[in-house]
Amino acid sequence: MNMVESIRSKKVKVIEIPKWGVYLRKQWEESFANHLSNKEKESIYLYDEDGLCGYLWHLFSYERRKCLKEEQADIAFNKEMKKSCYVFYQHLDDAFILENATFITAEDFVNEEDIYVVDKEFSWTYVKTHETGWCGPYFSKKDKAQ
Repeated sequence: MNMVESIRSKKVKVIEIPKWGVYLRKQWEESFANHLSNKEKESIYLYDEDGLCGYLWHLFSYERRKCLKEEQADIAFNKEMKKSCYVFYQHLDDAFILENATFITAEDFVNEEDIYVVDKEFSWTYVKTHETGWCGPYFSKKDKAQ
């Protein structure tokens, strides 16, 4: 069963929003990395430049924003109140809106890589990386900036 089917089996309404990835990544950056200068963002490879693959989650792996990591991140995400969420990827422009997402857990994203889950207000985020076990997953709240 793929991620969307798994989430729908929990009676969550999944709305596909093609091409929203660019917008959501920018909104995520503005919400969680707005305390960094452009030079600081470049220094942690936040962007895809010069053949180096940028990742928004470098904000956490380079410790530029407080976050919970690994199992603690999963636990915090599972406990977070989830009504409506956006789900998007680092390298894909397709995204999803999850409505009635109360029962969504970290387990729903276990087979995903470089995926971001954020509430519609961008007040918290959960990130599952392609380096999970070494880097991530991560969970952070907006008011936890360093």
